[in-house]
Amino acid sequence: MKDLVLYIHGKGGSAAECAHYQPLFPDCEVFGLDYQTFTPWETGAEIYAAAEKLKSEYENIVLIANSIGAFFSMNAGIDGMLRKAYFISPIVDMEKLICDMMLRANVTEDALKANGVIRTDFGAELSWDYLCYVRSHPVGWNVPTRILYGENDNLTSYETVRSFAERHRAALTVMANGEHWFHTKEQMHFLDDWIRKNEV
Repeated sequence: MKDLVLYIHGKGGSAAECAHYQPLFPDCEVFGLDYQTFTPWETGAEIYAAAEKLKSEYENIVLIANSIGAFFSMNAGIDGMLRKAYFISPIVDMEKLICDMMLRANVTEDALKANGVIRTDFGAELSWDYLCYVRSHPVGWNVPTRILYGENDNLTSYETVRSFAERHRAALTVMANGEHWFHTKEQMHFLDDWIRKNEV
């Protein structure tokens, strides 16, 4: 029975991105989840249901999660179904990210609570329900994990990702001059090499 690589994309991404990883895991099936929701409570349920079904068909599941896909995966409670995980530019502290966006948009907690939802000038949508959910559902994660982080990530600070890595004993690799979105030829080569070196 082949092992499975489960790919969870980030915002604006797609399940089709999983095809990139097939050559890196020639002995595994690779499956990208095309989730249809975008709140942690709904997307978490989608990811859990998919992982549960896949676990009945595959002995081992390896997770590759990108950006907010990592947050959604951690929130889904699928720890016990995974052998290990690769996080690429993960969102590991959603509350901090939301608060940073509120600060950037000059939105107070009182204003967000009163309005429910506020759309920012830079395109992000702030939600009081989302913030409350994140605060009341702290992420727990107990999976052997390797993290790839770009030095110039504009969403998560190095201190935030390093703190997460230390708390969860995750191996952290930093790409000099890397960005949050790994997409250039040089960045993708670095990413592929990182996976090959850590694929055991």
